[in-house]
Parts: sequence; structure tokens; C-alpha cells
Amino acid sequence: MINVSTRKFGRAVRLPEGDVPAATGDGRSKSAVSRRFVELSAERMAAWMASDLSDLDLLAIQIDGLHIGDDLVLLAAVGIDGEGAKHPLCVIEGASENTATVQALLDNLVGRGLDPDVCRLFIVDGAKALTKAIRRTFGRHTPIQRCQVHKGRNITERLPKRLHAQARAALRQAWELDDPDKAERLIRNLARTLEREAPGVAASILEGLDEILTVCRLGLPLELRRSLACTNIIENMNGTVRRVSHNVKRWRDAGMALRWTAASMMEAAKGFRRLKARHQLPILRAALQSHHAKHPGLEQKSEAA
Repeated sequence: MINVSTRKFGRAVRLPEGDVPAATGDGRSKSAVSRRFVELSAERMAAWMASDLSDLDLLAIQIDGLHIGDDLVLLAAVGIDGEGAKHPLCVIEGASENTATVQALLDNLVGRGLDPDVCRLFIVDGAKALTKAIRRTFGRHTPIQRCQVHKGRNITERLPKRLHAQARAALRQAWELDDPDKAERLIRNLARTLEREAPGVAASILEGLDEILTVCRLGLPLELRRSLACTNIIENMNGTVRRVSHNVKRWRDAGMALRWTAASMMEAAKGFRRLKARHQLPILRAALQSHHAKHPGLEQKSEAA
């Protein structure tokens, strides 16, 4: 977790007179350290994955995937409470970000006390399986914000370089607008402009348009929209996961990947700062309550876990 290899653990333990020699069986050998890490990480992951969530006043939840090796995808969730504190919530393994994997993650959260009758904002990377499972579990009118960073990157990567600046400028202008109708018109204008040169990209721009502007439609101020319109929080946490596990050369099984990822997420949480726009979170709470009042069918959900 702190970038000390098991082989160097004995030398990393210091006393005033210098290195402490690692005698056989004293618990500082590489094998002993490795066994202890496996034991502790499994124990703490089990406790974390069973912890009660009912006392957390979560207003927003970010969900994103992390690829481990060639065949394994881990899906992780991070919550933001009413004080702006960030909480790693869960990690689930799967072959891909499909509906079954997402549903397993949501069922775990609900089973641990996340009230499905409370309206929350979900921020996702755009996978259709995520949206489908969230609406099935929390209601078809649940506000879902697609990550604007992912969306912008997907659009520009499919365009010729000479069109990148134009696309970025139009999207940035749309994201910054307080009026969701004007923002939608700007995005539709961009799609029409690109229709001749890149018809496939033009169609991609309009796909999921409502969910791209969710934070704007909720009437959130600009600073808060910038924090909640992307999955940067969970992406930063994933960076810690990659840093911690970059020396792992062979993933033996999904259990090993889960242990390392869970331990890394808990390590990342030690450095979490509160949301920059936390003082504007009461506006989000009021907006969610208003949205819930307008859509009484929000409670219409299928059974979860």
C-alpha cells in the first residue's frame, strides 16, 4: 500500500541504530509479510463489503469500471454525502460491465441499507447496462448524469484533428450554460454541423442527450455541476488502485483482484478531501426532493437483493 515491496520490508523497519535484521520466523520475511497481507486484506474487505450504509446521508453515487488483466472487470461505487465527504461503497467482479454485474453491485448496496426510496443522483460513464439496472432498482425517473468527460473524449477521438477544437469549444460552452434548453440546442447544432463530415459521430453526440444535461436540468450551480457532471472522483481512486497494484505480474483469480482493489480503495479513502463545492450541496438535496415530488412513480421498482 505504501510502495514497499515484501522483499524490502525488513529493511524498511528502522531503529535509531539503523536497519533491523529480519531473523527467520520473526514476521518480517517476504513470505510472512505476503501471508499477512492476504489475511488482513481478505478480512477487511469482508467487513467493508458487509458494513451498514443506512446511516450514510448519500446524495450522489458514482459508478465506474476498472479493467484488471485481460478478462476481468471490477465495478466500483463511491458515494458523496450531504457534507461533501466521499465514501468507497462497494466493488464487484464481472466479465464486463453488463446488466448482471451492475445489478449485483446495486443489490449489495440495497441489501446493506441503501434506501431505494430516497432520490439520489447517479453519475455513470455511459454504459447502457448501468442506466438500465439503476432505473430497475431505484425507479425509472431516477436522475442519472452521464460523465461529460467520457462523452467529450469519445466524440473527439472519432473526429479528424482539424475538428477537435470546434467540437471541444461547443461542448464546453454547452456544459457551462445554466439553461438546459439552450445547452441542448448548442449540442444539436454541433451534431448538424458534423453530420456531413462525420455522420456517425453526429448520431453519437445526440445519443443519451438527456442524461448528459441532468445536472443542468436539476438547476445546480456551475461549480457543483463541474464536480458532479463527471466520474473524476472514482477515476482518481482508480489511479490509486493502478499505482498500488502495478507490480502484480499475475492475477491468480478474481478473489485476489478483489482483495487488492478493495485494499487500494480503502487506502485511497485516507487521502479523500471533501467535495470542493460542498457548500452548494443543500441545493442538490432540494433539487432531488423536488424531482422526487414531480415523479411519484419513482418508487416503482423491481425487487432488489
